[in-house]
Amino acid sequence: MDIILVSNRFAKARSLRLTGSHVLLTILFALILFFTALFSAQYLIVRFHPDSLSSGVRSWLASVQSEEQLKQQAYLREGLNTMAIRLGQMQAQLLRLDSLGGKLAKMSGLKPHEFAFDQPPAQGGPYIPDRSVSQKNVFLDDINHQLSNLSLTLADRRDKLMVLETLLQQDRLDKKLFTSVPPVTNGRHSSNFGWRVDPFTGSRAMHEGVDFTKPDGTPIFAAAGGIVVFSEMHPQYGNMIEIDHGNDVITRYAHASVLIAKTGQVVRRGQEIAKVGSTGRSTGSHLHFEVRYKGSAQNPLPFLKSKAG
Repeated sequence: MDIILVSNRFAKARSLRLTGSHVLLTILFALILFFTALFSAQYLIVRFHPDSLSSGVRSWLASVQSEEQLKQQAYLREGLNTMAIRLGQMQAQLLRLDSLGGKLAKMSGLKPHEFAFDQPPAQGGPYIPDRSVSQKNVFLDDINHQLSNLSLTLADRRDKLMVLETLLQQDRLDKKLFTSVPPVTNGRHSSNFGWRVDPFTGSRAMHEGVDFTKPDGTPIFAAAGGIVVFSEMHPQYGNMIEIDHGNDVITRYAHASVLIAKTGQVVRRGQEIAKVGSTGRSTGSHLHFEVRYKGSAQNPLPFLKSKAG
């Protein structure tokens, strides 16, 4: 098909040749515009004038919505059933945990009322209901309630087991250590083992040893005999010495001004190994003394008091 264009703007007439593919593309483009307009009009009718739809269309839309709701409800039920099964498994594991905790408490010599694993944790306070949702699924509410109670119970059991672990480790440490002596003579405790306010950051931090305030140059003694496994500068502890006493027990002496004992040296109980200083992360002249069992920090005071002689 040839189309001839005649205009005063052209010096001569121009012609365009339309092939079959051009005609087909034109028809396809027109159909796309038609169906787009049709669906747009249908959407506007459904959105703003649903009553104007025919009963057949309304029925079809209702069936589609009903099927979607059924799918969502089935998915929700499946999820709740899975949660209920998992909750039952967790409760069974908690019962076994309670039994184990009770046996450990008896082995450690604690009184039954001090660690009652079979009793729920004490709690209280005013009742402030959640009014954010007006309608709730009863089954879902029950699951959430049980999960909340289980979370509190697990937190209680975790705290009790951590205390038991510390007591049992301290008991093992007490049995395995040799006779010890204080690392410094007549040292005043400036900071004990446990949580404290960090002197540099002002935030709550764990202090894994005991600090003895002494003048610079005061002798530091080996608390027990062993082998020196570390004797050099540490970025946090400053000049530090570690002594391995065997049975997974290590003592640590930090912030020294001078290191006397060398790595690999065998030292005796009460032997001078260093001198007090303020190297590393320190605010003043003192000795930071640690006792570690299997890599975990222990309170050094029972070690010194029970074994001093």
